[in-house]
Amino acid sequence: MTSPTLVRAIGRWALTAIVINSVLGSGVFGLPSALAGFAGGWSPLTVLVAGASIFIIVLCFAEVGSRFDDSGGPYLYAREAFGPAAAFQVGWLHLWTRLFSAAAVINVLISYLASVMPWVGTSVGRTLTMTICFTIAAAINVSGIRQGSWMVNVFTVAKMLPLFAVIAFGALHFNSEIAASQPVDRPSWTEAVLILVFGYGGFESGVVAVGEARDPKRDTAFALLVAMLTITTIYCLIQLVVIGVLPNAKDHAAPITDTLRILLGQPGAVLGTIAVVISIYGWLLGFVLTVPRIVYSMSTRGELPSFFGRVHSRFRTPHVAIIGCAIAGLALGLSSGFTQLATFSAVSRLAIFASTCASLIVFRRRGGERARFRAPGGVVTALIGIAFCVWLLTTRNLAQAWPLIVVVTVGVMIWVTTSSRRASV
Repeated sequence: MTSPTLVRAIGRWALTAIVINSVLGSGVFGLPSALAGFAGGWSPLTVLVAGASIFIIVLCFAEVGSRFDDSGGPYLYAREAFGPAAAFQVGWLHLWTRLFSAAAVINVLISYLASVMPWVGTSVGRTLTMTICFTIAAAINVSGIRQGSWMVNVFTVAKMLPLFAVIAFGALHFNSEIAASQPVDRPSWTEAVLILVFGYGGFESGVVAVGEARDPKRDTAFALLVAMLTITTIYCLIQLVVIGVLPNAKDHAAPITDTLRILLGQPGAVLGTIAVVISIYGWLLGFVLTVPRIVYSMSTRGELPSFFGRVHSRFRTPHVAIIGCAIAGLALGLSSGFTQLATFSAVSRLAIFASTCASLIVFRRRGGERARFRAPGGVVTALIGIAFCVWLLTTRNLAQAWPLIVVVTVGVMIWVTTSSRRASV
């Protein structure tokens, strides 16, 4: 069976914007207060420590990704390195991690909208608003990869403008005494790093659609490295400004909004609220752009129902997968909240990170075609990345990990029951 051809229309800067958007969701607006609670005035240093650790994993993604022209991301890497059974589990985990994340993120969007438009918080308002949000996102992405990636670019720029405003105005009003006086009940660098793994996560989804990039082998590494360096810089500067402007930063649920209120008055607070809504919806657009490509890739290999592999006759996009993911995200969003999903997303993401680091080792030992990008340190870098993931996974308990066990078990059942279809593909 020959897979339908997807149009290659994403340039390297558009792909970079997609990766940035996949990471800079609602997390950037909540991280500063949490980090201030864990490390106080030293919290900007935790951003750099975690960023350096994640960058090791990003280097592995950059090398492995530079070997492929097709869509699929971590799923594709695992398939080529470890075979279809392991790849299916990676793709299955990746899919559900993103679906649960989308459901959580849309609930955050509703909460912020409801603060200025109370009707949105009602049962009918919540349902209608979520439905409209997912419908628009799906329609944009079904109409073409150019439209989808263009809209992601627009929202990525829009969400970064208020962040740059915080950095620019905050730098002029930075108070070292406020930064030094940030109270910390129990300093915990480990917890700070753990929450930053969640904050830095998402880049692994940003490269899923590289099969529609103009030069995937060249552009994947560029997009990952530029995006992660940009994000680390933004996170560090934002953290520095917040603790230097906002007294008792750990006690503020909306630190960006409250910082802008101090810097610019009430108009700044309004800007902060708008920034949150823009950020979250930009992330949702990126979700509907990238996640269906996982479903599409798995379907064309006989691992999911064949109709998910259909490509629109006019727009050349995987429209059934796009619509299916939007419906699933909407259903989960209507039936769940944010808190219970965050830990599962982090745990499953670490498993995906580790699998890609391990695939680098396999490809290096296998030889063959040289990767367009070579990670410094090679196998040693990959081993460090794996060790980092294992360390973080060992900090989780059964109560936090049981959803992972359920999803993996269901994945095994699907793998067994689709064996006949896979054999015919």
